[in-house]
Amino acid sequence: MEKQVIIITGAARGIGREIAKTLANEGHQIICNYNKSEKQAIELQEELKKEGKQIDIYKADISKEEECKKIVEFTLKKYNKIDGLINNAGIDKIQQIEDVTRQDWEEIINTNLYGAFCMSQQASKNMIHNKKGWIINISSIWGQVGASMEVVYSISKAGMDGMTKALAKELGPSGIRVNSIAPGIIDTEMNSNLNNKEIKQIEKEILLEKIGKTEDIAKCVKWLIEDNYTTGQIISINGGWIIT
Repeated sequence: MEKQVIIITGAARGIGREIAKTLANEGHQIICNYNKSEKQAIELQEELKKEGKQIDIYKADISKEEECKKIVEFTLKKYNKIDGLINNAGIDKIQQIEDVTRQDWEEIINTNLYGAFCMSQQASKNMIHNKKGWIINISSIWGQVGASMEVVYSISKAGMDGMTKALAKELGPSGIRVNSIAPGIIDTEMNSNLNNKEIKQIEKEILLEKIGKTEDIAKCVKWLIEDNYTTGQIISINGGWIIT
């Protein structure tokens, strides 16, 4: 497979980290964005270096337009192209709607939704010029069915899915594919608020009777990169927990 230049946001931990490792092992050139998780980003870089894989790590707050531009500028200056973008960065807060502040709203929406939009806006300029490329948005099951006490997060992910469909229509004539992956409950730090009893209860509701692994999402990303005829789709990976 042709070596591609790929930007991954929020790549220091969880799903993003697994995607970065998987694609680096496939021989792609990965630019791993992080914001607060510098230690984990450096550890990932060193881990892959020991395996003979060289990745770039880049600190940026993707909720800010200027920092999105800087990631793209760094990538183009070093590699002269962007083949793919994975919008993975995201934050969440568990709270009742009455407790949501304007600051909570702005932090979640600006990172999860505006960040994905802004990165797509900046990276797609080069893709349009080259008449090829792809964007994968890491959404959530909650963008499809909503989550109690996670209303702002659910809004941000539903918006991401809407953006996926709109961009697929707009960018398709330029040879650019845009898809979304909507994970269910995945074994990551983001779900560390769930105790063992709660995990067991959820597993009883899932058809495959288990929660997902980060590898499950990374495998889907790998397939979407290799595929040439899938665009505008929201791919649910949730073990049959929700069938829409």
